[in-house]
Parts: sequence; structure tokens; C-alpha cells
Amino acid sequence: MKMRSLGNTNIEVSTEGLGLMGMSPGIYGEVDDTESIKIIHRALELGINLFDTADTYGGGHNEELLGRALRGVKRHQAVVATKFTFGPHFQFIGGHPDYVKKAIDQSLQRLGLDYIDLYYQHRMDPNIPIEEIVGAMAELVQAGKVRALGLSEANSQQIRRAYNTHPIAVLQTEYSLWSREIEADILPTTRELGITHIAYSPLSRGFISGKLKTINDLNKDDIRRRLPRFQKENFQLNVEIVNSLAVMARSKNVTIVQLALAWTIANGAVPIPGTKHMNYLEDNVKAVDVILSSDELKILNSVSTTISGTRY
Repeated sequence: MKMRSLGNTNIEVSTEGLGLMGMSPGIYGEVDDTESIKIIHRALELGINLFDTADTYGGGHNEELLGRALRGVKRHQAVVATKFTFGPHFQFIGGHPDYVKKAIDQSLQRLGLDYIDLYYQHRMDPNIPIEEIVGAMAELVQAGKVRALGLSEANSQQIRRAYNTHPIAVLQTEYSLWSREIEADILPTTRELGITHIAYSPLSRGFISGKLKTINDLNKDDIRRRLPRFQKENFQLNVEIVNSLAVMARSKNVTIVQLALAWTIANGAVPIPGTKHMNYLEDNVKAVDVILSSDELKILNSVSTTISGTRY
């Protein structure tokens, strides 16, 4: 597994991480904690060390799950990233400094850890200046509870203001062949400041996997049924685009998933695809060895102009 540093820190992470959100109930249908823990352990065996969770996923279940999986694992083997802002079950947006300090202690308790490697503000709180929020987060670094700070879905101005308060190691956004809005302004800012980009939903919530053929492939309680790209005529139009990606994938003797993840890595991001299936994990990790030529990148870049439906 290839490694890279997080921002300007000495924290080394795998070129590809593992997103854990889907391992909790209420997200993508049924879950199996025993199998999820096996997947986390297998990820470690494959060289993945970056594990992404949040206090809101499953109302705290996701952090507890990761904590159980890491029992008996040497602390330095895992880079644990979690987030605050929403509270359990996405109930609110909270960035008040007092809440930040309360949230970290609750996360540490659920994870069973003494410190968190990477702590994110999950979403921006419009009612509190980001300087106050990051200032409170910086106190957690000084207290030894957090090693590095991150932002999620922040705009360029917010990133700069936050960075002027305390160094920001990471920005996390949705980023995939189908979600490239950040390339115009946000990515140039992170590159200028030396901030690592973490890409969630690098497979456009599984659409680019090639596994979805009709809307009925999704469980009835799957949140994707409510997203525009998965609805009515958009769904079938996007399936056709995935089929076109399969042509290039076959020519390179790789899967569509590996192709899409390799594109994300080639664009400087650390993708954190999630999965509840062992074979998908093992398929995903092979993307780190896929090399894309400049011509192949141009072809893949053209795909994003034909997607039907918005993210939300």
C-alpha cells in the first residue's frame, strides 16, 4: 500500500481509506456488525489505515463499531477520523465551542480511545464564526485529544479563515467522476495551502460500481432512493453512462470501480469508498496500482458533463 502525509503533519495514511458510514443502520439498508468488523480487520491486513466515521452515523453506533473493531489492534496501526456537528441521527448543526468540547469526549468514549487522529467539523455552522469553532478545535489539539484538524464541505473562504486560525490538515468533500464542482475554486485553495483532500462517495454512492441496473436493486429504506440521480429517467440515463465506462475498464483489464477510484487518486485525492462486502473491499484496494494515461484521463473527465440529476 502506498502512503502519503496528511497535510503538513507527520501522520501517514494509506492512499485509499475506508468509509464506515454504510456499516450503520438507517443509511444503506441492513447491516451486520460481525461482518463489518471482519471487513475493518481485512482492510488493516491490506494496508489500509485510514478509517472514517462520525458521531452522527447510526446515532453513535458507527463510532462504537469502529471502537470494537480496533480493540486489540495496536493504536498506531489505525488513523481514526471522526466528525462533529450534527449530533446523533443528524438532529441539528452545532458548532458552539462548548458543544465541540462535549462532542469530542463523547466520541472518545464511544471509540474507546485516548485521542483521535483527525477531527472534522462535519458541516459549517452558519451562526458561529468559523474562527471560534476552529479555535475550540485547536484547544483539543493542545489538550492531546486530537492530533490534526479537518473540515468537511467548506468553501474556499471558510477554508482560508479556518487555516488562519489553526493549520487545517484535511478537507473532505464529495468527489468523483460525477461530482467535480470543487475543482474550480476549492481544490486550488487546498493545494495552495498544502491541505490534503479526502474524497467521500468516490463511486457516486455506488452508482459507478456497475452493480445497479434498476431502482429495485436498492432496498426500500435506502436513502439513495431520495436522491435525484437515482430517480426515474435519471437512473436509466446514468446506467448507460456506467455501461460506457465498462468499455474502458475492460480494455485495461480492471473493474469500473478500480477505474473510477484510480481517477480520484490521479487527481490528488485520498478516496474513502465504503462497503459492507469483503469482495468489494478487496476489489477497491487494487485501484491504487492502476495507472491512467493522459488520454484516458481526458476521456474520463468528459464523462462528468453528461450526468443526469444533481447530487441532492
